[in-house]
Order: sequence, then structure tokens, then C-alpha cells
Amino acid sequence: MTDHLDVAELQRRLADFAAARNWQQYHTPKNLVAALSVEASELVEIFQWLTPEESARVMADPETAPRVTDEVADVLAYLLQLCEVLGIDPLAALDAKIDRNERRFPVQE
Repeated sequence: MTDHLDVAELQRRLADFAAARNWQQYHTPKNLVAALSVEASELVEIFQWLTPEESARVMADPETAPRVTDEVADVLAYLLQLCEVLGIDPLAALDAKIDRNERRFPVQE
């Protein structure tokens, strides 16, 4: 599905999109974190009053699924832009976090 996409390419497309509209001036870490929070809240809003069972089936609803997909995209877009501005490699950060969590929470045998 997304074999041709990578994080760096998406970050470049987001940067080009913002530059073409002269929006980089607004893409400060503070503003990007605030926008990320707003978009995450919009995703929460979709699930807020659903039962656990309804939430598990949300992507089967033809009206709700596109909303969820759009909000996930918005959250990811702002997160990738924040990582770009701060110089964070998001995949390396996640990989390192998983390593730390594996040490912190070992499998109980």
C-alpha cells in the first residue's frame, strides 16, 4: 500500500507545502505541538462516547472511517513537522523507545 513512501519524503512534501504558502513562519515547535494536540483531540472526539466494541468496529462505518483516517493523517503530519523542526528522526526515536520499554518491562515468564 505505501511501499513507495518514506518518512523523509513525507516530511519534504509537508515542508514544500508549507513553503509554497509561506507558512514556515508559523511552524514553531510551540505552534506545532499545539496543532498536534488539537488534531489528537479531534481524533479522541470521534471515539469519545463509543463503547469498546463500537470503537473496535469504527473503520467498518463508511461515514466514520474517512474521518478517522483524516484525523490520523493530521496527527501524523504535525508530528512529522515537529520532528523536522526539532531535528528528531521519528523512526530512530521510536526504535530507541521500544528498546527502553523492552528493558523496562521484561516479559514475565
